[in-house]
Amino acid sequence: MKNDFKACLIILMLLRSLFTAQPALAQSAAMVRAEADSTKVFSVDDLQMLVFRYHPIVKQAALLSESARANVLQSLGYFDPALKAGFARKLFGNTEYYNKWNSELKIPLWLAGADLKIGYDRNVGTYVNPEGRTNSQGLSAIGLSIPLGQGLVIDARRNTLRQSKIMVQYAEAEQLKQINAVWYGAVKDYWNWYYTYKQFNLITEGVELAQRRFTAMSRQTIIGDKPAIDSVEAYITVQERIIQKEKMKIELQNAQLVLSNHLWSEDGNPLELPADAVPQQVNPAAAKPNPLVLDTLLGQAASQHPELLKLRSKGEQLAVERSYRQELLKPKLNVTGNLLSNRTDFNSFIPGDYDFNWSNYKVGIEFSFPLFLRSERGKLREVKIKQQELNYDIQQYGRTIRNDINAAYNDLSAYAAQLAVQIKSVQNQQILVTGENQKFNLGESTLFLINSRETKLIDMKIKQESMISGYQKTLAELYYKAGTRQDVRLN
Repeated sequence: MKNDFKACLIILMLLRSLFTAQPALAQSAAMVRAEADSTKVFSVDDLQMLVFRYHPIVKQAALLSESARANVLQSLGYFDPALKAGFARKLFGNTEYYNKWNSELKIPLWLAGADLKIGYDRNVGTYVNPEGRTNSQGLSAIGLSIPLGQGLVIDARRNTLRQSKIMVQYAEAEQLKQINAVWYGAVKDYWNWYYTYKQFNLITEGVELAQRRFTAMSRQTIIGDKPAIDSVEAYITVQERIIQKEKMKIELQNAQLVLSNHLWSEDGNPLELPADAVPQQVNPAAAKPNPLVLDTLLGQAASQHPELLKLRSKGEQLAVERSYRQELLKPKLNVTGNLLSNRTDFNSFIPGDYDFNWSNYKVGIEFSFPLFLRSERGKLREVKIKQQELNYDIQQYGRTIRNDINAAYNDLSAYAAQLAVQIKSVQNQQILVTGENQKFNLGESTLFLINSRETKLIDMKIKQESMISGYQKTLAELYYKAGTRQDVRLN
């Protein structure tokens, strides 16, 4: 009997020491509540605003189309008018051997690959070739150079310009793809943070429940209503949940850091997610996929998916390249014609025989044709093979994209069905916990059963939040697979 009394006394002293050690825990819970009162909601809308305005990768993606337009500008340079002039004079032994001035304005034309030429030549001197000699006033010319064979339909400069314009479409599709990828990664990190935050809150709530139960048990033990061993068991539960809370606190901090990777200021400085930020609330009952959305996304992906747009742009480029390579199979037949005149300005009088008319002209014809065309035929065959490869890629990508969308929608439907069941399970488990508490107060249950049911309830709530997070990430994946971005407005 004496030994039993000593054992009870030792347990009571232990309980008093444990009970007096709880102000720190109570203060910690109070700090959590104070933080909750001063928290700020960081919604997906806020994330979207920061990502699309200031994210470096989004800004970098915008440079793709700018670079493509710069290439178009370079290609337009092949159609820039060119002015060239040359002067040469030789004077020796009081004899002017030659005095030559040659100038020309060449204006490339889109139509028929022709060149408009306006020139002025003045070649005088004792030893100037009679073929190119002019009088002292010089000779003006205006004419055209037209390729009647190779280059009439398409030539190198038109081929380059057409392909560079198509590359703008390709760059815009690549830009959209990169932006979608950035947004998808940001959304996934957001919902990971959401889930980690909810876990931390639920475990914190479990610590507070266990703490209140331990406090009540300690008081009842001191007055003799409950055995001392129940208070020890209650405090062990508190300790276990505190360990879980500390572990979850680190995971929450890491999740905040990962999400902060997507946050940038207008000046390009990295931002940190505020410590008091909380994710937006989500109505789990609203997690119901709409079949009409699936049909819309399938149709949109078939016509506007970035990968398909890039492949189709490549197809347009290859079509232009094929047309150009087919044009190279034709013989070269270039015709040049110029009307000549002694006129150097519009006001002077020039006799009709020396002014612009159909009797004063200079013409030339150039013809060439490779006999085997092996180089041209090889290039054309290579382009045709690339077109076949591209058609296969379009078929495969189209099928893969469609199946990826359907798979993501199936996952979304599964999450919605599981979440509906989980919500009801949590409600039923809450009823069990409430009933077990009532039985315990009447002395018909044990502390072990209460802790077990309460722990299971916390685990079920955490699983529910995991499903909510998984649903939202799968919803983002559904839109990403369709080559677009989800509407971030949630119910």
